[in-house]
Amino acid sequence: MLQFKVIPVTHYQQNCSLIWCDQTHEAALIDPGGEPERIQKVVAETKVRLSKILLTHGHLDHVGAAKALAEHYQVPIVGPHKDDVFWLEMLDKQAQMMGFDPVPATLTPNRFLTEADLITVGQSSLLVRHCPGHTPGHIVLVDPQARLAFVGDVLFNGSVGRSDFPLGDHAALVHSITTKLWPLGDDIRFVPGHGPMSSFAHERVHNPFVADKHFG
Repeated sequence: MLQFKVIPVTHYQQNCSLIWCDQTHEAALIDPGGEPERIQKVVAETKVRLSKILLTHGHLDHVGAAKALAEHYQVPIVGPHKDDVFWLEMLDKQAQMMGFDPVPATLTPNRFLTEADLITVGQSSLLVRHCPGHTPGHIVLVDPQARLAFVGDVLFNGSVGRSDFPLGDHAALVHSITTKLWPLGDDIRFVPGHGPMSSFAHERVHNPFVADKHFG
């Protein structure tokens, strides 16, 4: 069964997730946005073997430490969807806008992801859902067995992602949530890109942007 630890990093308090298979101890990092030394410490303390780095989208607060960690562990960077290439090609400009330390200008993943891809971590499998809106190439990672999703900045406890960035689209974001995520099941818990966990059931009742009552 998939296990996880959430590691909030940087002044954006972005939720980097360390995930691992409790049978094989193979592990992956989702959205390592910064503070690579801190993340390395958690990996060492957890006594797991890192095999890949997974990215939900191209914003710097989610990818800032990816290159350094990939080089440290000699592992591939996987994701997001190719439609976020333009974000990954302007990391230096993002750093200026977001108040981050200077970073290499671009990041090139070893593999991009698309709808219905499967990512294995030991004996666990993560299903890819392409969920544009916050960014055009945003993906969500779902473990159907563990009933757990890592949603990046698509959905939050009580809110949804911003759509006022270049190529953001609020209508597309709502459509992604209601057609790609809700059908996965109300019992799915999720780790958002920032803030506390929630469940699809809770958001379908209480979220002011995507609650079912708005689409009756």
